[in-house]
Amino acid sequence: MSNQDSGFYIRRLHSLLGVIPLGVFLIQHLLVNFTATYSEEAFNIASSIMGNLPFVILLEIFIIYLPILFHGIYGIYIAFTAKNNVGRYGTYRNWMFVLQRISGVVAFIFIAVHVYQTRFQVFLGEEVNFQMVEQIVANPFWLVFWIVGVIATVFHFANGLWSFMITWGITQSNKSQQIMSYVAILVFLVISTIGIMAILAFV
Repeated sequence: MSNQDSGFYIRRLHSLLGVIPLGVFLIQHLLVNFTATYSEEAFNIASSIMGNLPFVILLEIFIIYLPILFHGIYGIYIAFTAKNNVGRYGTYRNWMFVLQRISGVVAFIFIAVHVYQTRFQVFLGEEVNFQMVEQIVANPFWLVFWIVGVIATVFHFANGLWSFMITWGITQSNKSQQIMSYVAILVFLVISTIGIMAILAFV
């Protein structure tokens, strides 16, 4: 297999992992957090269910952490080797190209910190519950950091759906790609709103 062929398949895998399983997990994770808008008890129940799934550690390693590491590290490589041409071609799609790379780097940093602040603490004997999250976002810095992180992560996912549809040959015409742009915007607005409302429920 040539370097060109291997690069093609790696990019396809990178694209696929961004939607499945990572995109699915992102939505599921934010919906679990959204239960905090109902009550403290509702969040604790939802969090406990997710944290006590059978083989939860294996599920997290192979469905979340390894895909995130591959998608994130390869994505950062793409971000720093891509040729950005916004200054010369200031079009909407070029800006989305640049913002996709920036949001990917921000999302990767946010996810790493978020995992340390929550899931990693489980290994130290802590429990992921309403009080834990409440204490974290009580700090204004972390509150802003989480909001920015969620917005960047959701944007990266929503805008990534557009390129995913092209990469996998689903949207080939200009019209279908334009429609997908509107769908991506809608996905971003809906999911980011859910994410921000979830965070503010702990304040």
